Amino acid sequence: QFQLVESGGGLVQPGGSLRLACAASGFTLDNYYIGWFRQAPGKEREGVSYISRAGNIYYAETVKGRFTISRDSAKNLVYLQMNSLKPEDTAVYYCAATNADNTYSGAWYIPSRYNYWGQGTQVTVSS
Repeated sequence: QFQLVESGGGLVQPGGSLRLACAASGFTLDNYYIGWFRQAPGKEREGVSYISRAGNIYYAETVKGRFTISRDSAKNLVYLQMNSLKPEDTAVYYCAATNADNTYSGAWYIPSRYNYWGQGTQVTVSS
């Protein structure tokens, strides 16, 4: 059974850092295109970052320069390192996987392009 599980969320002060992890069971993440999304209360789910099977990476403009996506193939994990966090980064963060290549279509940030989703992890940035 394919399953994604996010971890690493929590409460952090503005300017702080968190590292989220996306773990998979039932499949190998290296064989999939992975997106990180977030959803704040009352807002639509938005794409945060993307990593292709070949290592192509995209970031939303709102997180560029602060967030870093990476793979750990040995552990079958995908990370989202989040630095210089701001209150507006507060949201539930989800990882998602797809076997469709959206690298050059400009559609990596569209939630419907992904087949598998985790349950989400809460990130709260507040003093």
